[in-house]
Amino acid sequence: MSHLTSERHETTVVLRLDAPERRNALDLATMADLVRALRAADGDPSVRAIVLTGADPAFCAGLDLNAVSTGELVLEEVAEQDADPWQTLQELGTPTIAAVNGAAVTGGLELVLCCDLAIGSERARFADTHARVGIHPSGGMTVLLPRFIGLRAALSMSLTGRFVDADEARSMGLINAVVAHADLLETALATAAAVAETDATILAALVSSYRAQSGMPLPEALAQERERGRGMTVDRAAVEARRAEVIARGKRLAGG
Repeated sequence: MSHLTSERHETTVVLRLDAPERRNALDLATMADLVRALRAADGDPSVRAIVLTGADPAFCAGLDLNAVSTGELVLEEVAEQDADPWQTLQELGTPTIAAVNGAAVTGGLELVLCCDLAIGSERARFADTHARVGIHPSGGMTVLLPRFIGLRAALSMSLTGRFVDADEARSMGLINAVVAHADLLETALATAAAVAETDATILAALVSSYRAQSGMPLPEALAQERERGRGMTVDRAAVEARRAEVIARGKRLAGG
């Protein structure tokens, strides 16, 4: 069952991950639906911007590790099923805005990184727990995170799994702005409206230029990461054990 909703606001499409009971973790059906929705919006010339957000209390916890550990979600099949939202975001011509309403963790953080702009509410938090759960990134983490915040800061996040709050994320350059939680969607839509006022042809060219000219050609860097990530076998039992550790750690950090 997919957990994705879509809303149209004038020239903007808002896509919302909607599985709050599991912190909007991504199963295969939701990933495939997200890919289709992104491409549909990108293929509509009347759509000038796409906003990606989550149902409270989280933005996205990344992959549904329970589905990974049970074999329901096989990482090697993501590309075969055409269900890779990270690669899709990297390939869109329509500008994308992440409206980060809560925790964006691991694959969820990669969704933020793959968007062109990112706005966080004061409840937003960010972490990379790939090393803790035993899965190599393939959604852009090792390429995009250091480009946004620098290599030392990226290594600090990835090697320790530490959480970064909204204010620190803004100061690091991970997100563009922090706003009150109640104002998040309105701010994202206002940003999208400003994007819509620009010349569509030049805007698409600018987005393409920024992506291609940042250090190593982006497609090559992202392809290299995908090859590494998809070429590694996942230990399902170990993922399940590590998932429990990550949940317990999250509760401790949250004071629960």
